[in-house]
Amino acid sequence: MDSRRLLRTSATALAAAGLILSGCSGGSDAAASRSTSAAAPPGSATPDALKKHYAQKLKWRDCGVAGFQCATLRVPLDYAKPEAGDIDLAVSRARATGPGKRLGSLLVNPGGPGGSAVGYLQGYAGIGYPAPVRARYDMVAVDPRGVARSEPVECLTGPRMDAYTQTDQTPDDAAEVTALTTAFKEFAAGCEQKSGKILPHVSTVETARDMDVLRAVLGDAKLSYVGASYGTFLGATYAELFPARVGRLVLDGAMDPSLPSLDLNRDQTAGFETAFRAFAADCVKKKDCPLGTGSVDAAGEALKKFFRDVDAKPVPTGEDRALGESLATTGVIAAMYDEGAWPQLREALTRAIGGEGSGLLALADGYYEREADGTYANLMFANAAVNCLDQPPSYTGPADVDKAVASFEKASPVFGKALAWSALNCTYWPTPATGRPHRITAEGAAPILVVGTTRDPATPYRWARSLSDQLSSGTLLTYEGDGHTAYGRGSDCIDSAINAYLLEGTPPTDGKRCS
Repeated sequence: MDSRRLLRTSATALAAAGLILSGCSGGSDAAASRSTSAAAPPGSATPDALKKHYAQKLKWRDCGVAGFQCATLRVPLDYAKPEAGDIDLAVSRARATGPGKRLGSLLVNPGGPGGSAVGYLQGYAGIGYPAPVRARYDMVAVDPRGVARSEPVECLTGPRMDAYTQTDQTPDDAAEVTALTTAFKEFAAGCEQKSGKILPHVSTVETARDMDVLRAVLGDAKLSYVGASYGTFLGATYAELFPARVGRLVLDGAMDPSLPSLDLNRDQTAGFETAFRAFAADCVKKKDCPLGTGSVDAAGEALKKFFRDVDAKPVPTGEDRALGESLATTGVIAAMYDEGAWPQLREALTRAIGGEGSGLLALADGYYEREADGTYANLMFANAAVNCLDQPPSYTGPADVDKAVASFEKASPVFGKALAWSALNCTYWPTPATGRPHRITAEGAAPILVVGTTRDPATPYRWARSLSDQLSSGTLLTYEGDGHTAYGRGSDCIDSAINAYLLEGTPPTDGKRCS
């Protein structure tokens, strides 16, 4: 089952998660309303309670990965009560290779919440970002609190997570509604039981404060940053909290922090429909398209029929897990993030429609970061923990979902019902939300580059337009194409514009479009 709104980042080779964010607090004074007694106002001296954190020295060591060093950053568990104890965050870097004048550190985040920034750095950004950027910057990443190597949130065992992901997310009667709500409640209870200490302290605001501690410890006067997907919300939140400390920020696959949870879910549902129609338009031109060779609408009806069929009778996969509707839907959604996955999806659908579901199961497992031994990375656990803390839930209960399903199905006839019900999970979360949706203006910040893709499945293009309009110094760069995020996806126009901004500090003309 999908854990609320799910995203992916540009690092598809990593399967680095880019799930989704929630907003923060409402009103023009939102940042002030969320600041704590120990938070340093922008441009001010570091509060006494945080001086030891800002003054710490990182002890770099070999990571066991060629070209990278690792260290541990200590930050307060609770910025409102820093004396109550610290937590450890995993940090990694690849030193600037030269030639050229070093520009400081470039912090990267692949999205999520729940994506490992350290894994993204070591598996992609630190070796795959353009050479001129890696020459001038130390490439740096920190796993956010609650994620991967940084006090990870844990919730369910592998077998229990298997059961959770197979729960029917398109309930047809009261018994199936009860089964779904029970699954959400058990998931939340598992998180509270295993991670109760960290659970109230994994908000995006707290992670943004951690980033400022790291900035200072690295010796940078200002933060330079590339954030993808949810990482754009994290970057925008940093700019809101510390506008005077903003250096060169790239927000790729942008989120809209002003939207409430229900609207975010529904907008993303429409984004997946847009991506599916692009896939279907390509598929029906091919003789072997498993959804037929007719119209895009007919392909959508064929996929819906397939989902109904496997809901009624799951197909075998060669494992002890059959492919039912929930896993099948997740497998299809997983392939929507990158048009490079379309051939794999065609083959997987062909086999599944023929009665063998291992291909779609593999796509779903990659999406959930399920290992071959049946264990799961903490991606889905951290995703729910951050989302449910960052914003109030979409619904108060199943009756609200019933009212919303029609609007979700209008947004996506193919995925609408499933994604409407998947947004119910935060209703049962044990920790109250601390954030609210609001506009982020970051008055006084240096120019911030916001990047949007016109047919992005997970972060609809209008979100990028909205964020760039909200930010007082926002500049919009548009990629006319498919897939989630734009940097490093093959557009020389996009890459050149972003590289020039990172290296020279000059953003492209606002409204520049690339293909």
